[in-house]
Amino acid sequence: MKDRIIVIALGGNALIREGQKGTIAEQFENIRKSLDGIVYCLKQGYAVIITHGNGPQVGNMLLMSDAGRNQVPELTLSICVADTEGAIGYMIQQSLTNRLRKEGIDRCVVTVVTQVIVDKHDKAFSNPTKPIGPFFTKEEAEYFRQEKGWHIVEDSHRGYRRAVASPNPIGIVEERAIKKLLEAGDIAIAAGGGGIPVVMREDGDLEGVDVVIDKDLASGILARGIKADCLMMLTNVEHAFLNFKQSNEHALGRLTIDDAKKYMKEGHFPPGSMGPKIQAAINFLDWGGRSAIITSLDKVKEALQGNTGTIMVKGL
Repeated sequence: MKDRIIVIALGGNALIREGQKGTIAEQFENIRKSLDGIVYCLKQGYAVIITHGNGPQVGNMLLMSDAGRNQVPELTLSICVADTEGAIGYMIQQSLTNRLRKEGIDRCVVTVVTQVIVDKHDKAFSNPTKPIGPFFTKEEAEYFRQEKGWHIVEDSHRGYRRAVASPNPIGIVEERAIKKLLEAGDIAIAAGGGGIPVVMREDGDLEGVDVVIDKDLASGILARGIKADCLMMLTNVEHAFLNFKQSNEHALGRLTIDDAKKYMKEGHFPPGSMGPKIQAAINFLDWGGRSAIITSLDKVKEALQGNTGTIMVKGL
């Protein structure tokens, strides 16, 4: 296995950008535009693992399942997560394979449909807080609340969305296979959308559960398991901020664990956006990782060089 391993978590804007419908053609094009940073990491000698989000895609699949409920059996949330993990993995896999061929880089890109273990006693099961899927009007939201029993929340004053439980990830079932891919010099796409949530039954069998796992927290668990050097989370902003979008907002450059924990307690990182990224970074560094980086898709090179992004370390 190579000396340096980086886990790159692609945010939702790598797949569907603001104002787009999210067609397959749009998603392919967006993915192709997001590959520069990955290629740069490979050329710098990193072994690369890619993770990604899937929130809009899972929500759309649930709507399609509901629309066809009179013709075909409905799909469970865990099956929708599995389907989108495979589909998005395929799009990234094909796009990256094509790009590597043009770059003269001989690597195999493999999508691992990944199961991620959660604790069946996690208190999050009784507290659905994670919004998924599209926005609804109040009338649409009421229909899904009454007819489907969905838990509906108002999301950032933009409309109503379905909310589901989001327990913390505690283990990656396919971790050994992912390590083998790295040892072979290949590129793994894993834990897509946070992975398929599973619990372990009393007899040791795994069983899917209809919740979702935050993809940044899952990426951190994966990074810990494979002993990665760096966890890089790519989103639509160049830095994490204090007082985000306020008159006194402040971009964070180099950040220690202690400061990050302090800012978390002060409420600077909302749970629905930057909060999980900061928590994933804290966890990863506490477990022994060297650095965690939060930046935008187009700033990978500059962030790795230490010239931009929020770079979290154990201490200065």
